[in-house]
Amino acid sequence: MIKWFAAILGYFFLRYPGAILGFFVGSFIDNVSSNKGGGNTVFSDITRQKVSPADFELNLLSLCSIVIKADGKISQTEMDYVRQYFVSTYGKEKANAIFRTFNDVNKKHEISAQRICNFLNQRTRYEVRLQLIHFLFGIAKADGHVSNPEVAKIKEIAGYLRISATDFESIKAMFISSSDNAYKILEISKSASDDAVKKAYRAMAKKYHPDKVITENEAIKKGAEEKFKRVQKAYEDIQKERGIN
Repeated sequence: MIKWFAAILGYFFLRYPGAILGFFVGSFIDNVSSNKGGGNTVFSDITRQKVSPADFELNLLSLCSIVIKADGKISQTEMDYVRQYFVSTYGKEKANAIFRTFNDVNKKHEISAQRICNFLNQRTRYEVRLQLIHFLFGIAKADGHVSNPEVAKIKEIAGYLRISATDFESIKAMFISSSDNAYKILEISKSASDDAVKKAYRAMAKKYHPDKVITENEAIKKGAEEKFKRVQKAYEDIQKERGIN
C-alpha cells in the first residue's frame, strides 16, 4: 500500500519524522483512492475548483510554508528540509508538480491554517497530529534555531489541531533548550515533589510507550519510540539532579 511505501521512504531520508509524515500522507492517499464519493477539501473550499496534485499534499505543504515564513524571512535550510521530504516521499517529478501547483494557488489565495487544520482534524487521530507538530518543529529547527515567531505560529497551529497545551509544551521542550526542559517534557513544574516526578514519568512512559500508541501503525510507533527515549532521558536528568533512586 502507498502508506507503507511512503513511510519507508520518509524514514530513509528523514528518520522517524519522515516515516510519520510518510505514513500520514500515504494513509490519506489510500483513503482517498478507496473513497468513491470524493468529498470537499480545504483547498476546494478556497478555490471552488478541483486542483491537482491531491489537495492533502497541498494542505501539508501549506502548513510547512506557514512555519517557514513565520519569522518574516525565508530560510533556505528550512525550505531544503521540506523539499527533501516531499522528494523522498513522492519522487522528484511529482514533488515539483506539487510545488508548482502550490505556488499557483498561493499567488491567488491566502492560506488559512485554521481551515487546513479543520480538514485534518476530521481525518486524523490525535497521535498523528502530535507527530505533525513534532515535524513542524523539525522544520523550524532545521536552520539551527527556533525563533519566537515560529514557536508562536506552531502553537497557533497546534491549537487549531486541538493539541493540548501540556502536550505542545512537552514537544516544544524537545527542540528548545531551557533550564527546566526535563520537567516540561514530563509535563510537570520544577517545584513538583519527588513522588510527583515519579508519577509523571510513569504516566508519560505509558502514554508514549510503543505498545500503547496505535500498535498497528509502525510509523506512529517509531515516533512514539523517539518520544519515549526523550521521556526516559528527562527522568534520568531529574534523577541525577535530585539524587532520586
